[in-house]
Amino acid sequence: MKLSIFQIDAFAEKVFQGNPAAVIPLEAWLPDDLLQDIAQENNLSETAYFIKQGDGYHIRWFTPMVEVDLCGHATLATAHVIFETLGFQGNEIVFHSKSGELKVTKRNDLIELDFPVSTISQCETPIEIIQAFGKEPVEVWKSDDYIAVYENESDIVSLSPDFSILNKLECRGVVATARGEKTDFVSRFFAPRCGINEDPVTGSAHCELTPYWTKQLGKNKLSAAQLSKRGGKLQCELLGKRVLIAGKAITYLEGSIKV
Repeated sequence: MKLSIFQIDAFAEKVFQGNPAAVIPLEAWLPDDLLQDIAQENNLSETAYFIKQGDGYHIRWFTPMVEVDLCGHATLATAHVIFETLGFQGNEIVFHSKSGELKVTKRNDLIELDFPVSTISQCETPIEIIQAFGKEPVEVWKSDDYIAVYENESDIVSLSPDFSILNKLECRGVVATARGEKTDFVSRFFAPRCGINEDPVTGSAHCELTPYWTKQLGKNKLSAAQLSKRGGKLQCELLGKRVLIAGKAITYLEGSIKV
């Protein structure tokens, strides 16, 4: 069987920035174990698969180890493929997913994701976070991930986590965040339990970060940067129970795979 594959750099101004995602269009769903094997072979933080469904598309996301319920950068990458390569007519795509209906809109050179807000609650600081980061955060919040808040951007840049300790935490991942120097806030995202020690840019984490920083900074529209080695930029806006997350995407690879 031959399948088309695209590799897209999401939340990137140019190639080799942002977060690379594999995007594979399908005519019908393949067995889950095959989808997982392909994602493991691709060895990117996410591989997105989609099929046509009514007037929209059904989308699923796989890390090299597990299927996940929501992924921002791979959704942006998939929308980029549909808009730019597959000849989609219109400016809005509707995806159906494990996280419900997701609308994606093309606005000039930006692609805007309409995602559900993630509920966060303050919690005690797990000892594993202090041990893994070597520095105690100012406060910690919990959602699908732990959110470790630090005093300034330099704290985030200097983190060198012990992933074997972070792997002990019962959560998807850990987000370290602080106010930014050139953007409203910055972050880094670590998810060793999902097979991703550090994710270059994590759209879904901004469903948790946006409500937090909206309250802290007193404004709904925020600029954000993820300070991984590749780096990435995002525009975020809180609208009630939804978060708008916008960024650019660049095609790096178009090809095919045989399975």
